[in-house]
Amino acid sequence: MGTSGWITLGVVAVVIIGAIIIYNRLVALRNRFKNAFAQIDVQLQRRYDLIPNLVETAKAYLSHEKETLTRVMEARNQAASAARSAAQAPEDGSRIQKLGKAEGFLQGSLANFYAVAENYPDLKANQTLSELMEELSSTENRVGFARQAYNDAVMHYHTAREQFPNNLIAGFFGFRETELFEIENPEAKSAVKVSFS
Repeated sequence: MGTSGWITLGVVAVVIIGAIIIYNRLVALRNRFKNAFAQIDVQLQRRYDLIPNLVETAKAYLSHEKETLTRVMEARNQAASAARSAAQAPEDGSRIQKLGKAEGFLQGSLANFYAVAENYPDLKANQTLSELMEELSSTENRVGFARQAYNDAVMHYHTAREQFPNNLIAGFFGFRETELFEIENPEAKSAVKVSFS
């Protein structure tokens, strides 16, 4: 084998080794964001488990507010279903988007529940409800931290996936783009209304 043969063999070896390194890095980054989603899933499940207890505790006090309690449970069930679907394939961006919408609906329902509960002093004074609300608040914070970690992991994955020559390997081996986990809350996006009357 001549010098040009060795050079060609060396270039091919460098390209193959480079492709293997890129592939392994993309796999590691994809697994990192999947693990980050698993941490979100744990916290969401914890919250989904607390909500029925909250509703059950409030039932005795909110007998005239059954519609509010029903909405909370429906929103909880939709969010739990979307979370199960997303947990099966966190790399599927459409599932993450559906979860974000369901979580936004759940947060809106819980906010409405809290607003209604404010009108019932006996309910606000209930120790069990107070503890459940504190537990839910703590869980919300954990979900927020886990969501941020997931979104950071997704951004690292997307950056690596889009860089050249990584994008060639990513496209060839099917490393798809996914979605950030953003909770869709229409109330948070609407303009604040100020009245001076």
